[in-house]
Amino acid sequence: MTKPALLIVQPHLGFLAPILEPDYVVWRFWEGPPLEAVGVIAALVVAGDFLLDKKLAESLPKLGLIACFTSGFDGIDVGWARARGLQVSHSPGVNHEDVADHAMGLILAAWRKILAGDAQLRAGAWKPTEKRITSSLGGRRLGVVGLGEIGAAVGRRADAFGMKTAWWGPRAKPDAPWPQLASLAELASESDILVVACRATPETTNLISREVIEALGPEGLLVNVSRGQVVDEDAVIEALKSGRLGMAALDVFRQEPTPRDRWEGVPNTVLTPHTAGATAAAVPKMIALTRENLRRFFAGEPLANPVTD
Repeated sequence: MTKPALLIVQPHLGFLAPILEPDYVVWRFWEGPPLEAVGVIAALVVAGDFLLDKKLAESLPKLGLIACFTSGFDGIDVGWARARGLQVSHSPGVNHEDVADHAMGLILAAWRKILAGDAQLRAGAWKPTEKRITSSLGGRRLGVVGLGEIGAAVGRRADAFGMKTAWWGPRAKPDAPWPQLASLAELASESDILVVACRATPETTNLISREVIEALGPEGLLVNVSRGQVVDEDAVIEALKSGRLGMAALDVFRQEPTPRDRWEGVPNTVLTPHTAGATAAAVPKMIALTRENLRRFFAGEPLANPVTD
């Protein structure tokens, strides 16, 4: 019996190929357009933070599934896919605790100026007559934008640090242990640290606007572990250079990889290369969910983790 065929789209997902090859004919898009396989490829395996190539999808007449390896699926136009009879799966609930850990790491690195201390020591500038004084986290006001699994996990960690947490989002959550403020602007103005943990949608593009950044202010810290398009990155850079925003700690960017030159001369930043959710614990779970969704699709069964919104 001929094995079903699928196409892995992004090269950084290439490690999935040997895992999937026992059960599928696996094509790798970065090795060249799979012209001889166009008529048989029935599933795409993609990373949800990359924009789906609709022309590619439309060129595959047998395509029935877009299997998103990640939890986030903002690169996929789900309405467009549904209109064409394509199912979409993803890998939810596997790395939100890891992302929250990373968010707290970014907060600590920026707020306690850990990188600056490291650089001082390595430069031989540590003087016994001087001591670097940094600010405590206890009692600081944390604002969380989006109280999903990641936002709630950040809130729990902030509680352990003795911080005062509030949040804002479009829907009420009566069971949340922290107060929901009336608007994003109010949350920013009432926060020392603002953590962006909301979903990326067309409606949340540039949600963290110049006005929000101004409200957070020259002593504030902006942390983004959501998606780059949620934040007006140009406004962040301008505000950091002018001193209208105190600090920024970012794991995600408008363009990825973000150009190195873009951040040259931008002060008071901690930058990591979109690694918050990539852990040795989370990746095997994402592999397992992706394999199960593929198995179910090719067996004609309901998906284990369909995208429903």
